[in-house]
Amino acid sequence: MSTDQSLLQQLNNLRDSATVIVGIGNILKADDGAGPLVCERLKHEKVCADLIDAGTVPENYIQPIIKKAPKNLLVIDAIDFGAPPGTIRIFKPEQLKSHAISTHTLSPHLFVDMVCRDIKTDVFFIGIQPAQVQLGQSISPQVSQAIQRLCRVLTEIFPPKQ
Repeated sequence: MSTDQSLLQQLNNLRDSATVIVGIGNILKADDGAGPLVCERLKHEKVCADLIDAGTVPENYIQPIIKKAPKNLLVIDAIDFGAPPGTIRIFKPEQLKSHAISTHTLSPHLFVDMVCRDIKTDVFFIGIQPAQVQLGQSISPQVSQAIQRLCRVLTEIFPPKQ
């Protein structure tokens, strides 16, 4: 089964439900910008999910997310989970505590905990394994391809608004 088909199967139950997609990362640090780049591309596709490019300050978007009260919250981030660069993996919040390391100082898990204190929402982390996260570097070819694959899948699940 291809990566796209596997992702589609895992996320397909989110179709037709209120969803907020949050991209986390720093576009100045190579692959760390994967989350914001996904949001930027999806914005051009006009998907039917709400998009938030949280950059490096996801905590600034806690209240807007709570006000939207989505059924699902997808958090897209460069996460080092020890796989080959460009690998995409879906995590539930509890899996991040022991299996993966975000490239940020503020834990995305803490960000989600703060959102979930006020609303009931199903949370999924979509991690993209980075190759490089140094300041001033370009995005790696592997992560660039992963972003394209992920955007194809998310556009299929959340088709463009009519």
